[in-house]
Amino acid sequence: MTASGTHAGPHAGRGDADDLDVEEALALVRAPRSDQAGRTGGTDRADQTGRADHAPARPAGHEHPHHQAAPWPEARETAARAARRATRRPHVSVALGNALGLVLAAPLDALTDLPSFDTSAMDGWAVAGPGPWQIRDGGVLAGHAPPEPLTDGEAVRIATGARVPTGVTAVLRSEHGRAGPQDRLHSTSEMSHGQDIRPRGQECRRGDQLLPTGTLVTPAVLGLAAAAGYDTLTVVPRPRAEVLVLGDELLTEGLPHDGLIRDALGPMLSPWLRALGAEVIAVRRLGDDAKALRRAITTSRADLIVTTGGTAAGPVDHVHPTLERIGAELLVDGVAVRPGHPMLLARTKADQHLVGLPGNPLAAVSGLLTLAEPLLRALAAHPAPEPYRMPLREAVQGHAHDTRLVPVVLRGERAVPLRYSGPAMLRGVATADALAVVPPGGAVQGAGLELLDLPWDTAGIGVCFT
Repeated sequence: MTASGTHAGPHAGRGDADDLDVEEALALVRAPRSDQAGRTGGTDRADQTGRADHAPARPAGHEHPHHQAAPWPEARETAARAARRATRRPHVSVALGNALGLVLAAPLDALTDLPSFDTSAMDGWAVAGPGPWQIRDGGVLAGHAPPEPLTDGEAVRIATGARVPTGVTAVLRSEHGRAGPQDRLHSTSEMSHGQDIRPRGQECRRGDQLLPTGTLVTPAVLGLAAAAGYDTLTVVPRPRAEVLVLGDELLTEGLPHDGLIRDALGPMLSPWLRALGAEVIAVRRLGDDAKALRRAITTSRADLIVTTGGTAAGPVDHVHPTLERIGAELLVDGVAVRPGHPMLLARTKADQHLVGLPGNPLAAVSGLLTLAEPLLRALAAHPAPEPYRMPLREAVQGHAHDTRLVPVVLRGERAVPLRYSGPAMLRGVATADALAVVPPGGAVQGAGLELLDLPWDTAGIGVCFT
């Protein structure tokens, strides 16, 4: 869509409007800071009702949270760095069937020669010496007992993958041989010594390093490991994540009614985190209960706790006070990005972090890709993907000061911005291929923007990092 398109719903009338118009942006810059140092302004859990993704005015005498928010690239690097500094998690041994998407924690060394014996590369005849050859009765099949040796002038039928008999000089392909009278075999093409025989150790010798530590386990890696004799692999364990859904106004089924709204984040976050490589150990609904939140955080066994909403300074916004009470270290307290400005990252223990997501659905997606994705990637020892850019088919309006993340679809060699990209909207991202990183001030038609792939766009649902 163009930057002047309109949206239905609570953000109608804001143009491209996932955040602020000019007047709101000016008001945001003029607004004073929260009454608690280190607090992130902005919407929180209540944003699921469609409130704007920015903070109300704060009491005078305090700096506005915009000036404290971390730049978007810096916030992502802080999340990755925090994971790298966390207490190292012990490596685990898992069955091949459970290793897909994980990273090797030890080199993959060949446990046997590959192939482990001379094998036929084709269906045809194993022949000894120059032809023509006398065809021996029977045949040699893959997986059967070692065949009898051949002497010069003999041939025997052989299947692909079968062990080559002793004395064989070549394999004559079926299409290159002709059986004549008295079971005499004649070659219809030139043949060289060792033709179509895979010699023992052709691919590797026992003890050769096949893959180094840090290799992503793909389907091809699983096949290679199996061929090399492995039943299990030593890998970096999948990070464990727990989701804490906050808010008394959230329904888990049925239509909104009486001021209650459907929870969009609970159903979305668990599969999204799994697509980012996490093992989701629990999704818990706590409502607006500070004691329950504190108990859930302090008893969690997760490497990453993800909360929804409650990151501002309202009467039922318990995330900041709870983190302060338990002595957590705030690493990121607000990010200069729209939507998602009031996201946060905290270290709750030496081996545990918490990502506080805003309550607006698309703002929560922004928080996932800004803080949770780089943290989970580093915990799982995955290398950062190579950034890439694509030109815009249409201009995109920007925020005056902050980065914007805008859902796009890819059409040919262009990125097309989508409508319905307000912070409370999921309609755009539900059909998106990626999110475009729009710099402050916006981007003109044809500008090349960095793109953030959605985890299932390149990997498929349920498959981890690519």
